[in-house]
Amino acid sequence: MGKRVLPPLSALRAFEAAARHMSFVRAAEELNVTPSAVSHQVKLLETWLEARLFHRGARPSKLTDRGQTYFRSVERAFDLLASATSETRTGAARSSLTVATMDSFASNWLVPRLHRFRSMHPTLDIRITLDDRMVDFVKDAVDIAIRYGRGRWPGAEAELLFDEEVFPVCCPSLMTGAHPLGQLADLRFHTLLHDSARIGWARWLKEAALDDVIDASKGPVFGRSYLAIQAAGNCEGVALASGPLVSDAIARGQLIRPFDTKVVAEDAYFLVYRAQTPIPAKVASFRKWLLDERSCR
Repeated sequence: MGKRVLPPLSALRAFEAAARHMSFVRAAEELNVTPSAVSHQVKLLETWLEARLFHRGARPSKLTDRGQTYFRSVERAFDLLASATSETRTGAARSSLTVATMDSFASNWLVPRLHRFRSMHPTLDIRITLDDRMVDFVKDAVDIAIRYGRGRWPGAEAELLFDEEVFPVCCPSLMTGAHPLGQLADLRFHTLLHDSARIGWARWLKEAALDDVIDASKGPVFGRSYLAIQAAGNCEGVALASGPLVSDAIARGQLIRPFDTKVVAEDAYFLVYRAQTPIPAKVASFRKWLLDERSCR
């Protein structure tokens, strides 16, 4: 690794405090220096960067566009540094991380991958709780959650994990036999498996221009996604499934995707955690691992 090119850390610290408080006076109080000292350090950083970070003379203090962009990166770096420092000072004592998620996502995507996170963090015990509702991070003692929705939860940070793409899946044997699934219209010969928690067959058949050909109301209804997926794997019919929930089964050849037609839902899977600064080290570690796993799928 080459030599890192970094500005003076004292100047970065002054800038981060001033930008976070939007006040040179409050930054000075936090750093136990004078406001003029904070201003001097910020000017030093601007000279080093050759960029204006604050609008001069603005009351209250106001960042320039470049200043706002730089502050977001500096703030994340300081959060990680503070969390790592706290974690190092506490030593290698065991701790726990409580993750709240939905049962189908846990069983079909999260748990099969969790061993990789545990091998990276052997002193961190993972606790998985199952709940479809949005948790109260403080009251429910939850550190991080994976939720299905629109990504707007008060008091929480939400990052997109997966879009919801729904498509038919079935066992491989339905591709042969008396009525093989060779074209979309062949669905009329097979049982439709319904998942009450996801986009229904009525909408998918309309997207596929088959709503006048196939009765979307026929077939058993399952209250959980993993039950409909399990039924499809047992060759009981064709289910509509969300991509992340069946990616492993498709890769193993247990399920197949007979048609490319899909419907993209308004809702999606989000990684959600309490809005706080700094982010606890264990939450930051799980977040990074989860986003890395998403990129590898």
